Amino acid sequence: MRPPTQGGEGQPGAAQPEAPRQFVNFNFFTVDPAWRRLPEGERVRGKREFGEVLESFRNREVLVYSYSTQGIHTGSELCLWRIGYRLEDFQEMTAQLLGTGLGTYLKMDYSLLGQTRRSLYVDKISPEHEASRLRVVPGRYKYLFIYPFVKTRAWYKLTLPARQGMMDEHIQIGNKYPSVKLNTIYSFGLDDQEFVVAFETDHPEHFLDLVMELRSSEASQYTLRDTPIFTCVRREDSQALDLLGG
Repeated sequence: MRPPTQGGEGQPGAAQPEAPRQFVNFNFFTVDPAWRRLPEGERVRGKREFGEVLESFRNREVLVYSYSTQGIHTGSELCLWRIGYRLEDFQEMTAQLLGTGLGTYLKMDYSLLGQTRRSLYVDKISPEHEASRLRVVPGRYKYLFIYPFVKTRAWYKLTLPARQGMMDEHIQIGNKYPSVKLNTIYSFGLDDQEFVVAFETDHPEHFLDLVMELRSSEASQYTLRDTPIFTCVRREDSQALDLLGG
């Protein structure tokens, strides 16, 4: 996915501008039970229409990944992870998806929105990770764990060096679990939460151990909210839609 062309790059000799930030969105859907009672042919057409919309937006260089939450999280059966450079693309895609035969039976239960940006904190162990924060490259792992995250106001009253010290511990714990990839999305002013964190891995047991260890870190006492938590399984579009019934 290439970023849009940017103008106004500054005066000659100015530092090269940062790469454009990506918008990142997680949509969670449930299907009306009436969908499963429709004739098979109608369900097949509805799923085909839904998949065609997803592909049409991928051709417009929007990244879309399908995950199933069927039978795992109450109030969610399907997750779409979307990444792009225009909020309008997300709106237009959603409108078209909900206009398909399947979409008319879907309810969006949750939507988490944010943007990529560079962290305020320095990863002293793996500083090369910082360069990747502006561009999310998802979908390489089977399992995805997502939750919105809010810090206490007391956290922001601490000095930056004090916060960096606690984050050093946080980063050190995270680096003990190289099989778990963290994607941090910033939501300040864009959505109700401050961050969305999305962990990818092929080993759920490693993620569970990581979260347990993070609970004992000093920074954890400044967590105000980190629910709901969604456990998602990566599926091809057709597989994720078939699990909805049909």
